[in-house]
Amino acid sequence: MGLHCGIVGLPNVGKSTIFNTLSNAKAQASNYPFCTIDPNKGIVQVPDPRLEALSKIYQPEKTTPTAVEFYDIAGLVKGASEGEGLGNQFLGHIKEVEAILHVVRCFEDPNIVHVAGKIDPIADIEVVDTELCLKDLETINGRISRTERLAQSGDKEAREMMGLYERVKAALEGGIPLRRIPFAEEEKLKIRDLCFLTLKPVLYCANVSEDQLPEGGPHVEKVRKIAAEDGSETVVISGKVEAEIMDLSEAERIEFLQALNLKEPGLYSLIRAAYHLLDLITFFTAGEKEVRAWTVRRGTKAPQAAGEIHSDFERGFIRAETMKANDLIELGSALAVKEKGLLRIEGKDYVVQDGDVMLFRFNV
Repeated sequence: MGLHCGIVGLPNVGKSTIFNTLSNAKAQASNYPFCTIDPNKGIVQVPDPRLEALSKIYQPEKTTPTAVEFYDIAGLVKGASEGEGLGNQFLGHIKEVEAILHVVRCFEDPNIVHVAGKIDPIADIEVVDTELCLKDLETINGRISRTERLAQSGDKEAREMMGLYERVKAALEGGIPLRRIPFAEEEKLKIRDLCFLTLKPVLYCANVSEDQLPEGGPHVEKVRKIAAEDGSETVVISGKVEAEIMDLSEAERIEFLQALNLKEPGLYSLIRAAYHLLDLITFFTAGEKEVRAWTVRRGTKAPQAAGEIHSDFERGFIRAETMKANDLIELGSALAVKEKGLLRIEGKDYVVQDGDVMLFRFNV
């Protein structure tokens, strides 16, 4: 299972630089709008120190991390919903992702032009949100038109849906992203098929200069305020610094991070925040052949987690022999965990927890 996260923002905010660093891809990073015409896709390994520690214990033939898939979507501009800057293509690409990583420019650099001529994070975020709202408004207007005809013909379900659709339309006409509307879970299910862009969860990435690390400056505080209104997070990162870090040896990287008063590359925080955004957790399988990390949504039960490995595991699920990664790492072996009474036998109703190390038993 992968997380599909689309990187959006205005042109020249540092999207492609961050994407390149995330995926070690070579998307074109140029000082002009629309240099990324098709969404670049990159698979990013999720850093997890527990996986490394488990690998040291088992000494497997292979160690496999879980991964996140990022889409670098070309810069949006005012009027994108009406086709400006090939906007309709790019807005369509956003429909394919589960979450949005909104990169906001918070750095000053006279050598890199800003499409609006000045650094203003609030205005930049409003431009993107407005274009997404307008695209969603186009979607809901089309659905209302079809549903009205059904309602007039006496369709009971259509009449019931009209109230919800009109509520959606009113919010969008007011420029309010749907993620800020307190829909009931049942209502979200009813409009899920419309794939509203503004209903997708958003993670804000404040792209700062090196001298603003690690906390950022006044511009970042503006981004944090908007993120709070969305119930979201803001990750402070310097795309330029991250690109430099990736070109260093391990020893040089540690020294460089210490000089910047950073514990780890900002990209690690970014990936973990993306995980948190979609309420994802990691469980592990471990043995001599392979130690591997797997991703599931929080609340997933053991048979469905087994199904991530192979569909036969889910169909024939009997039980899961489970221990905590931290217990295993602390005690040094599965035998020691068992002797301490910390190995658990879980059945079909067990809800998988982050950090579980699981051995699935199943019938063929």
